[in-house]
Amino acid sequence: MISFAAPWLLLALPALPLLWWLLRVTPPQPRRMDFPAAMLLRDLPLAEETPARTPWWVLLMRIAAAALLILGLARPVLGPGGDAAGAGTLLLVLDDGWASGPDWPLRIAIAQAELDRAGREGRPAALLTTAPGEGAAAPRVIGPMPAGDLAPRLAALRPRAWPPERAAALAALEAWSRSEPARFSALYLSDGLAHHDGAAAAALMARLGPALTLARAEERPVRLLAPPRTEGDRLIATLRQSPVPVAGEANLIARAQDGRALARTSFALGAGATEAQAVLELPTEIRNRVHRLDLAEENGAGAVVLLDERFRRRPVGLLPGAEDGADAPLIGDLFYLERALTPFAELRRGDVERLLARPISVLILADRPVAEGPELAALTRFVQQGGLLIRFAGARLAERPDPLLPVQLRAERQLGGSLSWEQPQRLAPFPEGSPFAGLAVPAEVTIERQVLAEPSPRLAERVWARLADGTPLVTAETRGAGRIVLFHVTATAEWSDLPLSGLFVQMLRRLVALSGGVAGTEGESMLAPLEALDGFGRAVPPPPGAQPLPAAGEVVISARHPPGWYGTAGGEGFRRAVNLGETLPAPALHAPPPAGTTLRTIASIPPERDLGPWLLAAALLILAADLLVSLRLRGLLLPARAAAIALLLCATPAMAQENPGQSALVTRLGYVLTGDAALDETTRQGLVGLSDFVNRRTAATLADPVGVTPGRDDLSFYPLLYFAIRPDAPALDAAATAALNGFMRNGGIILFDTRDEGSGEGFAPGARAALRRVTQGLAIPPLMPVPEEHVLRRAFYLLAELPGRFAGGTVWVSREQDRANDSVSPVVIGGHDWAGAWAVDARGQNLHAAVPGGARQRILAYRFGANLVMYALTGNYKGDQVHVPAILERLGN
Repeated sequence: MISFAAPWLLLALPALPLLWWLLRVTPPQPRRMDFPAAMLLRDLPLAEETPARTPWWVLLMRIAAAALLILGLARPVLGPGGDAAGAGTLLLVLDDGWASGPDWPLRIAIAQAELDRAGREGRPAALLTTAPGEGAAAPRVIGPMPAGDLAPRLAALRPRAWPPERAAALAALEAWSRSEPARFSALYLSDGLAHHDGAAAAALMARLGPALTLARAEERPVRLLAPPRTEGDRLIATLRQSPVPVAGEANLIARAQDGRALARTSFALGAGATEAQAVLELPTEIRNRVHRLDLAEENGAGAVVLLDERFRRRPVGLLPGAEDGADAPLIGDLFYLERALTPFAELRRGDVERLLARPISVLILADRPVAEGPELAALTRFVQQGGLLIRFAGARLAERPDPLLPVQLRAERQLGGSLSWEQPQRLAPFPEGSPFAGLAVPAEVTIERQVLAEPSPRLAERVWARLADGTPLVTAETRGAGRIVLFHVTATAEWSDLPLSGLFVQMLRRLVALSGGVAGTEGESMLAPLEALDGFGRAVPPPPGAQPLPAAGEVVISARHPPGWYGTAGGEGFRRAVNLGETLPAPALHAPPPAGTTLRTIASIPPERDLGPWLLAAALLILAADLLVSLRLRGLLLPARAAAIALLLCATPAMAQENPGQSALVTRLGYVLTGDAALDETTRQGLVGLSDFVNRRTAATLADPVGVTPGRDDLSFYPLLYFAIRPDAPALDAAATAALNGFMRNGGIILFDTRDEGSGEGFAPGARAALRRVTQGLAIPPLMPVPEEHVLRRAFYLLAELPGRFAGGTVWVSREQDRANDSVSPVVIGGHDWAGAWAVDARGQNLHAAVPGGARQRILAYRFGANLVMYALTGNYKGDQVHVPAILERLGN
């Protein structure tokens, strides 16, 4: 169907025959006059003749151009309008809640097309959106007004990140109908969901009828991502969707705070399925850096889950009173602790020095006194820097108390037994200021022995749990940026029934949740909005009407409490993530519309296409062709055959000729092709990022890197080869081995990267065995860790660390006494995934997170790459001491 926005211009079409007649008219014959001098030219042949008539095909081109101009200026529209035909005011009703975000551009295009149609018909228009505005402003009808005046308001609409309020929209429609009694027809662009009030949706559709066209996205499922749950080392995500008759798949991406992808998995959704689960398994250091989960195919607030400290799996160190028997069933110091903490924390064992060598959130000492000296100093430093130290008192600690206690200990107390008048005590309800507040106290938990606290003026404020007689059971004290918590009983069932109860697990879980920079959350009563999600799932400043919310308890998503981040300002402040999937019901379709309603799906409503620009462009092309034809007929252009050949040459794309020696004209880095397309692309992107960094920061000029196959390609053009080891990499053949040996023998350097250092081989299991297979036939010299004074650490930057995407491992080079080629190591071996740290996309954005050091670690990785390039280009000049006297003399002058 085609209509015209300016149909009056079509009146010019009947004038085309007149144009044909005008174009065929020839100028009148010149009048002859006798002039004697003209007789001299009478018998000369005419070199140029003017045709009496214009060729018919030229006339046809000009008539066609004029017709196209007329049609183009009349603004023809293909597929005009939706199906909201009718008389009177056009009422556009839009569901602009969170479920409309994924197909919002299509919704606006359909509404705009219908608005344009109303404008062409001279009908006024009005607009009603069903979601509350910012500041919880109730929905209201805008209009009626001319369709052209309403168009800018429609274009300015954006989806909201909260559900619609159809009951409030119905009230606004009733009020508008009373004030504007004129007849109207409606187009309702529904999201198809019932949300929390299906009856309101049915009432709204009934009020809009019978001149109602309902458009909803039934063929596309509306999806809602729920917050994941933790099970051991896994994050289990849940996806809920409205039912669709076909099977599908959804991809889930875990992203760091800077937006880089850390992991990817997928949901498998069968036909008619409404829920699916996906599992993410990541090393603890990487999992704790996951900032949000996104559905790859969706652009909406329902496709995003923000992860706060509740979803972190924190490392917890365990230190028993005595290693012997610590794991003994039922009686060991760590038996109950390990079973209580394993589901939600990463447990580590070892001495104090070993545990503190890696980042750790919590240390638990089970009836273990702290010895004076290095151990006490290390634990004190751990607490002062923000660590959480949890201690359990027993006979050992009661006998030998130390300074790392929240209160002074007095004596051991026996409750019950043949030698005591007192009976075992139950727990008192937890006080309001305690992190255990709200936990139910089981009646069957009793305490038979405890270590008493010395009375002091500040004892009451340090008590988090008491017995029924008022004596402390759990005390705590803040030290520096950290905290010390003491259970006045053992971690075994010898003194109490507490380790046998579910309350023990809940108490430990809440304590672990206080670690890692969230100390002080129990003192926060209200959390201010810090950052919100908009209707497209993007992080934006909170809207003006956003209000603080309580630190604990369920949150109802609304315009006053949009999804996003809430908490206290500052890098160390507490932050709570509020997600749509926490409280909203699973997506369910609303009731069918009333009888007589025209029902369409959004995808079945074709958007309007303005044909005017295409017709005008065609007219201009024909006129340009007419100009060329006119010039050709006058002899002012090349002959037709020469013009055709020139045009053909211009239209033929230039084909670059591959020159085998072209690589010798520029300096570029090379990388060994592994056969894994994804790995090779990451390596290429990494060397592109490194080359750009070197070009910007040094005097070297590197061209784009090149992938090579040893034994087939000439390696002599490259000073440095990057060899990423694939876990299933086979041994090199004879030709490749000979080529790499010749490359190293002639001064080239190979960087072998197993990509497993610092990740526990979680990203490349088996890479070290593959390294042994690959290098089996290579002339690898004896190796040693890169010493502190090695040139590789000071070729351009002074580096104490040589990290990549991962950190903490060892980098190997050849021993100095065995090095040839002017004391330059032919190999550098490590597992830090340097290419992953360097990798950039087409926009120059880094693709992978650097863990655990983040941006600082990435800068060091780039600097190591620059040192490596300078080392490969200039050799060992930084270690040459020959010119030191001359340099010092010059500096002295």
